[in-house]
Amino acid sequence: MKERIILLIFAMLMLSGKHLIMGQEIKTIQDTMTVKIAMIQMKVVGGNLEDNLQRAEKMVEEAASNGADIAVLPECMDLGWTHPSSLIKATAIPDGEVFSRLSALAKKHQIFICSGLTERDQGKVFNSAVLIDHQGSLLLKHRKINELDIGKPYYATGDRINVTDTRFGRIGLMICADAGAEDHSIINALARMEPAIILSPSAWAVPSDYDPVKQPYGEIWRKAYLPTAEKFGTYIISVSNVGHMNDGPWKGWDCIGASLAIDSKGKEILQCKYGVNAELIAYVTCKVKKP
Repeated sequence: MKERIILLIFAMLMLSGKHLIMGQEIKTIQDTMTVKIAMIQMKVVGGNLEDNLQRAEKMVEEAASNGADIAVLPECMDLGWTHPSSLIKATAIPDGEVFSRLSALAKKHQIFICSGLTERDQGKVFNSAVLIDHQGSLLLKHRKINELDIGKPYYATGDRINVTDTRFGRIGLMICADAGAEDHSIINALARMEPAIILSPSAWAVPSDYDPVKQPYGEIWRKAYLPTAEKFGTYIISVSNVGHMNDGPWKGWDCIGASLAIDSKGKEILQCKYGVNAELIAYVTCKVKKP
């Protein structure tokens, strides 16, 4: 009889513990949310601002119709990276035509938009990225710091990094080679600000005879992204464009997509298709703490 009572008490304790564990699991689930991000690996035609904007508008509309919370567009989406037209056609942020078009687009489709833009401010041109909320408001602007030497005749150097708190948690911005600084100082400093997600508009280009079979593209970025994401617990979403570079110092090179998404444990979620014609929209889901 005593043994039966002891077994009954033990069973009750086990059940109580199970309920407690289940309660913790339920609470954990309630404290998190999912964010659907559209990685818009679009074709960018150097110098052709109107065609690029129209393509971006169409692809953001598609992303919104598929339930994306945030649409990410490439570096210098408007004019193309290091295209000479940057010195003439760059526009202001937030008062210029390009930003205004993206702002209206975000508001129309009730979606956040992150995009690389060519910015003019007080006689200087910057390689910039913006985060716009679903009401069309500018939440964050970043100016590229670690520009390649061939880009310096076109763009002035940014002087700060920052994050912003949103309905999807804290988000940080960087641009392409910001992550490739030799000591990874920029990406690590940004990650120390505890963003749930880092978004990185990029423009990854290779010579036209590059062989992705012999040398699969992306290792330089994995070396920066994977340890940072794991160490600081942040998602990193980097989106490159595709298309031929028709002018500038890398004229004849190809932008080849291969956009990357890394989760908050430092694991690769997705690498998009490689290729000069690999225009596409890929979707990834980030699980983050509710703000």
